[in-house]
Amino acid sequence: MSEFLFLGSLGMPEIIVIALLVLLLFGGRKIPELMRGLGKGVKSFKDGIKGVEDEFKINDDDTTLK
Repeated sequence: MSEFLFLGSLGMPEIIVIALLVLLLFGGRKIPELMRGLGKGVKSFKDGIKGVEDEFKINDDDTTLK
């Protein structure tokens, strides 16, 4: 667990270096495509979570009606 403690100490210089490395690795044209794919993935995940919550709510309503 202690190996993840360094994530809390990221400052602005470290974030800038990471952003520059990502820009160098993927290039300026690929980054929007990557972000679009990431956004679609997050939206799909949220829709899936909502579907599960709705299913639990329906099942809970069915058990309270009996």
